[in-house]
Amino acid sequence: MSIWKQPTDLARLNGWSANTMMETLGIRITAVGDDWLAGTMPVDHRTHQPYGLLHGGASVVLAETLGSTAAMLTLDPEKEAAVGLDINANHLRGVRSGIVTGTARVLHLGRTTQVWEIRIENEDGALVCISRITMAVIASRVVNLR
Repeated sequence: MSIWKQPTDLARLNGWSANTMMETLGIRITAVGDDWLAGTMPVDHRTHQPYGLLHGGASVVLAETLGSTAAMLTLDPEKEAAVGLDINANHLRGVRSGIVTGTARVLHLGRTTQVWEIRIENEDGALVCISRITMAVIASRVVNLR
C-alpha cells in the first residue's frame, strides 16, 4: 500500500528543482515505489572535490533532496510541510565518475517527525554513502513550495 498523499508524477517532482542547487548539480528523481523514492546525480566537475572524487557534501545534498521530497509526498500540502531537522552521512566508497543513485526509504512516519534512510550506490550497485535524515512536520503556512 502506498504511503504517498500527493501525486508522484516524475515531471512534477523534478519541476520542484527548477532554479535550485538540485538543478545545478544535475539531480533527478527517477523512480517512485509505494514506499520509496529514487534519484540520480552525476559525478563530474559539479560534484567533485579537489582530489577528483565525489564530494561528501554533494552526497548529502542528494540524500537531503530525496529524503525531503519523499517526506513532502507523505503530507497534505494544504495542512503541513516537512523541513530538515538533522542529517548524517557515512561516506563508504569513493567515486570518480559516472552516476550515483540514491534510494530513500521511510523508517518512521510520525505526527511531528519523520526519519528516512537514504542509500547511495555507484553504477555497480556498491554502497557509496548511507545517510539518515530526520524531518520536522510543520504547519504549511510556514513553507511555500513552488
